[in-house]
Amino acid sequence: MYNTDMPSRAELPSSAQLLRSTAIAAGVAAALLVTVVLPAEYGIDPTGVGRALGLAEMGEIKTQLHDEAEADRAKDQAGQTPAAPVVPATPAPEQRSSLLGPIFAQLVIGSAHAQTSAAAKAQEISVTLKPGEGTEVKADMRKGAKLTYSWKVEGGTVNHDTHGDGPGGNETSYSKGRGVPGDEGELTAALDGNHGWFWRNRGSAPVTVKLTASGDFGSLKHVK
Repeated sequence: MYNTDMPSRAELPSSAQLLRSTAIAAGVAAALLVTVVLPAEYGIDPTGVGRALGLAEMGEIKTQLHDEAEADRAKDQAGQTPAAPVVPATPAPEQRSSLLGPIFAQLVIGSAHAQTSAAAKAQEISVTLKPGEGTEVKADMRKGAKLTYSWKVEGGTVNHDTHGDGPGGNETSYSKGRGVPGDEGELTAALDGNHGWFWRNRGSAPVTVKLTASGDFGSLKHVK
């Protein structure tokens, strides 16, 4: 037989201690829900902490991509021509209430995912170039950061120079091309600074360049 030492009644936690521990756990869960999970997953930021941490923007992107996918699916089913992208609306109070169940169920996993993925983002930029006109789009990146990109030209081709520049006049070149209809790949920042693309339209008609980028960058801007 095995002899097991059973705890005495005095060693067991009291009801007050159990209630206090439960209340503390519920408070921590609620704080994580409001400041981390809601901003990162749904773009809902009642306290403003999520936007300060960069989580609200990630949640807004997720919500927008979800809404656009749902809109495209509905249009495909109805056989309609796709219209303008859907602008995500703030969930109504009853919609927010319906989200609380799955949010609490995924609280630990969701908050950890939000914290580790806060640096990653996705962004789209579209620019139109007249004949002979050039422009540049740059992403603010740290050395070693990675960015996946894809850009396509509507209405013709462009000359391009994919490069980076940093403090002290440091520069690096990734790729160049003439009369290119598009390009895609992964860019790894060779130095701290701005990295991106210069396009020039050498054709006789206006063209539109549409760029999609995702990865670890601070901002993606049309600089000129």
